[in-house]
Amino acid sequence: MRRRCVKLLAVLVVLVVGGGALAYAAWPHYRPVLEDGEVYGVDVSSHQGDIDWRAVAADGVAAAYVKASEGGTYVDSTFVANWRGASAAGLRVGAYHFFTLCRGGDEQAANFLARLRQVHGTDAGRVLPPVVDLELGGNCSARPAAAVVDARLVDFVSRVEAATGRRVLLYVVDDYASRYPLPASLERDRWVRRLGLRPEGAWAWWQVHNDASVDGVHGPVDLDVARLDHAR
Repeated sequence: MRRRCVKLLAVLVVLVVGGGALAYAAWPHYRPVLEDGEVYGVDVSSHQGDIDWRAVAADGVAAAYVKASEGGTYVDSTFVANWRGASAAGLRVGAYHFFTLCRGGDEQAANFLARLRQVHGTDAGRVLPPVVDLELGGNCSARPAAAVVDARLVDFVSRVEAATGRRVLLYVVDDYASRYPLPASLERDRWVRRLGLRPEGAWAWWQVHNDASVDGVHGPVDLDVARLDHAR
């Protein structure tokens, strides 16, 4: 009986390990079932290197956000190429700015808007709303008072919205929201991050994956679900 139990336990261990390995291998290819009005999207930066956007489109991706800028001076080296490549492949395209705690809102907005003007991204039409990326990971080490950060963020949003005529979409990671709750004046559509599980409540974009496999992109990439009826 003891030998049988040992053998059974060994079989169970093999099944569990094997099942885990299969799940791990399948995870990069996971895509949630789309509901009415939803499409797949990606968000990219220079970390993804050169991208074959026609292959991305052929893999069922219909929209993309590409990193434009960060802080007051940083420019993503692949922004223009990504914007033009994604647009030429027929994707709906938008730009995002990584907001740093250590620079003023006006100078960050000036940096972001200069990048948008390079690609006529301040125009209406098929351009997606501008996005501000709010997270502590990768941010400067200083942690200014909440009132200071709020004022800088309001300045950034106000200037970008005035220049583009579009309401800014907010991507807010939990660590940022815990340290710097958004002021009531910044009630905007949200891009939410919830890996694997469909979020509840209202959202315009949903980051479902941070390790996805998409044709045309070398290595892992963020996969999103987009509700383009919010992209006004």
